[in-house]
Amino acid sequence: MTPPVRTARLAGLAYLYIIFAGLFAEIGVRGQLVSYTDPAGTAAKILASEMLYRAGFVAELLMTAADILVALCLYRILLVVDRHVSLAGLVFRLISAAIAGTKALFFLMPLILLHMDPQTSGFSAGELERLSVLSLRLHGQAYNISLVFFGFDCLIIGWLIWKSGFLPRLIGTGIVVAGVCYLVTSLMIFLTPALAASGWFMLLFVPCLIAEAALAVWLTIRGINAEAWKKAAGAA
Repeated sequence: MTPPVRTARLAGLAYLYIIFAGLFAEIGVRGQLVSYTDPAGTAAKILASEMLYRAGFVAELLMTAADILVALCLYRILLVVDRHVSLAGLVFRLISAAIAGTKALFFLMPLILLHMDPQTSGFSAGELERLSVLSLRLHGQAYNISLVFFGFDCLIIGWLIWKSGFLPRLIGTGIVVAGVCYLVTSLMIFLTPALAASGWFMLLFVPCLIAEAALAVWLTIRGINAEAWKKAAGAA
């Protein structure tokens, strides 16, 4: 197995972790424990399932490390297509990862708040519960901000894949579509939150999941066309 193929498969494995860990944290943890309209109920569920909540936090924190690894691997693979454009993609993805790492703090904050003693903290139990939900709302908004930069990264990475010759153009096209969807959804959340709250709006994330899963699986199983990569590297 050649070094670029190993790098591609490492990126694929890290990408698969990001997808599964993200689904676990969102659906398996927040989806089960968090209700933004019920601070008291949310607090009770978090404290009753604290280990599950902490597992979601750790999974999300490790997602940031995995995302940095994916960013570096994709830069290494795609720099033979266009070094400067690949560097731009790396920068956008690292900015997204930095924001994502920061948002993990908002995910942890409810545990800190809910374990504070109302008699010594200066906050009532109800206030601590409401602050916990506020922290989770900030977590969501930080995630939406990170997706703006990630959307630009997808546009760049998708174009590089499409142009590369050593990865499928169909996947490259899908990643570009995912980038457009991420940008549209994230910006609409800030510009028209009422519209973004509608159920159909979430369907825009479906192409993102399909395209990213396809890229992750392809990189893990097939890697890249090593001969085509060497040819591109020789021409770079």
